[in-house]
Amino acid sequence: MSEPDIKEAVKEKYGQAALRVTTGGSSCCGASAALDGCADPITSNLYDTTQAGQIPENALKASLGCGNPTALAQLNAGETVLDLGSGGGIDVLLSAKRVGPAGKAYGLDMTDEMLALARENQKKSGVENVEFLKGEIENIPLPDNSVNVVISNCVINLSSDKDRVLKEAFRVLKPGGRFAVSDVVVRGDVPAAVRKSMLLWVGCIAGALKDSEYASKLAAAGFENIDIEPTRIYNIEDARAFLSREGIDVDAIAAQVQDKFMSAFVRATKPSAACCTPGCCGTN
Repeated sequence: MSEPDIKEAVKEKYGQAALRVTTGGSSCCGASAALDGCADPITSNLYDTTQAGQIPENALKASLGCGNPTALAQLNAGETVLDLGSGGGIDVLLSAKRVGPAGKAYGLDMTDEMLALARENQKKSGVENVEFLKGEIENIPLPDNSVNVVISNCVINLSSDKDRVLKEAFRVLKPGGRFAVSDVVVRGDVPAAVRKSMLLWVGCIAGALKDSEYASKLAAAGFENIDIEPTRIYNIEDARAFLSREGIDVDAIAAQVQDKFMSAFVRATKPSAACCTPGCCGTN
């Protein structure tokens, strides 16, 4: 599938997910929708009751993430946060509350339907220090050295140009800024056909990197202090229902899949010495 085809497929699937939420349905996409009312091991139970109580119900329903970056990322009062692929806005709204009125949270999404849902969720929440931007994560519509933290929830794996995404994240971060995202990663080698089926299950449309590849690409973009921490590891039993429907002999591939697909929290920092333009080293 070519880059434009991937982008259009992602846009269509996530646009449909937003529309289902606004009409009272579920946001679950692809195979996940068939798994036990969407209570699947990937997207369920990511936000605790305290967090869920801080945001509109539709923001929670529209969450298609694989983690909870707002719970793991360090966010300080007065900071500026950018969420790549912000969807229905759940992580943007939670981040805005964390950074407080003196801070700001941006959400970036390319899907009109998700942006409309996110803005409606913002209105319902009454959170004012939020701005949702239309754009692509490969071309972030913000200036250099403008945010303190970049977060994302299971979106970077959907991009066909991850090098560009990571370079853009590095560009918009202030010196000393933090990259703190949840994403799907693969540990070790997996046969191509098995990998394709597992990634369809994990992320609807996914192109997850090996953990070592992710770290290498972050380093190439200029990041340091790179760390990849597994948060949920998916086993063969998690995927059995979907893979069986796809005609795959689950027991035959168990050894090739077990503990190799996971959600992870990916951390890195932009070096403080990366400041090279006048005035770029401000703390906010």
